[in-house]
Amino acid sequence: MLKVIYLSPLGYLVSIIQNLVSIIHQPFMVYGFYNRVTSQFMKNTRVSSSLKIVKKSQLDLKDSVWIGHYCVLDASNCLTIEKGVQMGSHISIYTHTSHISIRLMGDSYMSSNNRVGYVNEAVSIGEYSFIGDSTIIFPGVSVGKGCLIKAGSILNRSVPDFSIVSGVPAKVVGHIIDIDSKFFDNEIVKKTYFDKNLFEKHTKGLRDE
Repeated sequence: MLKVIYLSPLGYLVSIIQNLVSIIHQPFMVYGFYNRVTSQFMKNTRVSSSLKIVKKSQLDLKDSVWIGHYCVLDASNCLTIEKGVQMGSHISIYTHTSHISIRLMGDSYMSSNNRVGYVNEAVSIGEYSFIGDSTIIFPGVSVGKGCLIKAGSILNRSVPDFSIVSGVPAKVVGHIIDIDSKFFDNEIVKKTYFDKNLFEKHTKGLRDE
């Protein structure tokens, strides 16, 4: 019916209405987030209005976090996102998966309280890590602090602090010092770098050479 109206002389009006609605419904950044796990308000955290959260009561989202548009955060078995984490758009993080259990249990899956093969594991993202667009993180994964996860990566295993991670499946391809150290002579960075121990360790190593 809508197509018929659109192709009629009223088509311009239909188009105008649709465009106005699309403007109203465009995602936007929401300032502030109430963390139900800690019962604290994260004033400097910003999340997209399009963010989808499964079980918000189990999402431990710290301050100064930024989460882009159209992300899905499954916190059904606890998801922790530490201070300063930045996330792009279309990212999915899961703390459970049922596809194995459904195959194993068949028709009895929905009525059973003992779901064989059901995966239910917490996920954590370390402070000041960056998660690139379209990344997928599976249950049980821990991302260390200060990591750089490149766009399109699929993480099915944990990665250590300060890793640069890329690929399908994702693997460690570098260290953030490779990127950050070129800025260590900057007077502001000397005072503000997020990990003082890493900064001192690296700059001391350079001085000793």
